[in-house]
Amino acid sequence: MTNGNYKAYCLDLDGTVYRGTEPIKEAVAFISRLQEIGLDPYYVTNNSSATPLQVKAKLASFGIKAEDEKIMTSAIASAKYCKEMYPGAKVQMFGEKGLEEALHSLDIEIVSENPDVVIMGIDRSTNYEKLSEICLAIRSGAIFIATNGDKAIPSERGLLPGNGSFVKLVEYSTGVKPILVGKPESHLLGYIQAEKGYRKEEMVMIGDNYDTDILAGIRFGIDTIHVEGGVTSKEEVLLKEKQPTHLVPTLSDWKL
Repeated sequence: MTNGNYKAYCLDLDGTVYRGTEPIKEAVAFISRLQEIGLDPYYVTNNSSATPLQVKAKLASFGIKAEDEKIMTSAIASAKYCKEMYPGAKVQMFGEKGLEEALHSLDIEIVSENPDVVIMGIDRSTNYEKLSEICLAIRSGAIFIATNGDKAIPSERGLLPGNGSFVKLVEYSTGVKPILVGKPESHLLGYIQAEKGYRKEEMVMIGDNYDTDILAGIRFGIDTIHVEGGVTSKEEVLLKEKQPTHLVPTLSDWKL
């Protein structure tokens, strides 16, 4: 399979380029082939915990060179969304360094009480008190934004609880549904297009998870490539009402 019109290859990371600490060799080779012909891909991830520097370092450990402007995380997109929709808002965050750095980069004030907005990303050191504080803030009227609603995240150990698992807990407790920014919403792709001026027919979203990666591309109105071996099997994908543009066993099957 091939398409010579794509200029912006948007790659999911977890489950598509690597699984936890293990690279997917076909994806690494695919990225190398892209770069050889002058098409540096975008890395579009729902992972809100990592900073662009950390993403770059992880990719570099697999032999992949990535530039800062080619990395779009759900933390970066959530900070952009907050700045755009709620200018001047004070934010209480639930998350890790990636979200904190994204907020600081846009001069968004982070507070520990009386926030206008709560932004919730994954926090792997969470505890009952942290979750309680977020719930209390939302009950007091703070806008509830979630970086993503991923139920599970791939790792070398298997599927682990994702941010969506904690978001659902807070939603259940408060009765307030969050504004979701990450995939399958199309904000991450929209910011890439807005910043670089691509036409939609020049963009393609690649991923292993139908319910996040592929749906994000479909909702944004661009072509999609589903790669087998990750969260959603080919058999499950074929049962979906809206099909990806392309299905491939691995990225070695995609010809440039």
